[in-house]
Amino acid sequence: MKDLSDYRTSYEKSSLVEENLPSNPYKLFDKWFDELCESNSVIEPNAMTLSTVDFKNRPRNRVVLLKKISKKGFVFYTNYDSRKGIDINNNKNVSISFFWPSFERQVIIEGICSKISAIDSDKYFYSRPIESQIGAIVSSQSTVIPNREHIENKFNSFKLKRPEISRPSNWGGYIIEPRNIEFWQGRKNRLHDRIIYQYDEAKWSISRLSP
Repeated sequence: MKDLSDYRTSYEKSSLVEENLPSNPYKLFDKWFDELCESNSVIEPNAMTLSTVDFKNRPRNRVVLLKKISKKGFVFYTNYDSRKGIDINNNKNVSISFFWPSFERQVIIEGICSKISAIDSDKYFYSRPIESQIGAIVSSQSTVIPNREHIENKFNSFKLKRPEISRPSNWGGYIIEPRNIEFWQGRKNRLHDRIIYQYDEAKWSISRLSP
């Protein structure tokens, strides 16, 4: 066993001050994300932890990739028959979070998840590398398989036959329409800045949370 009680870092790189905040949280998210990309210091800055709840109210987390930010919400893609897809079908309340330690920042988003249109799913699917398209077709995501060779053989067999590729009907995008977006900026002495935007009656309100 390991004792990690002495693992700690003093966060002192930045701050969140109310008078400098935009009224719309998307603008702040875009600003933070652009700073990450410009720094070239974060591998896959669009990686986010998606939290869902199964039919027994047991939470599950996994990392997925954010693929689009629209005025309506945050978009990612997956197999609709996967564990996450089944969870979302059962309970559309989800949470996503981003942690960017090199910037001492975190964003937590809670919202309602729903499928995007088939047209938009098609557009993204056919923009992917051909190998990724095949991977989505041959993988029955989240199901038990006997070994690694099983899925590799399915992939190679499909690729060898070279059939016409179509997006599987059980694969596509989801959009998360946020209700709360919390921005966390690490600060000295664990007195972190926590600013939460809450959406109600077609407008955003801004509050500060105690660290």
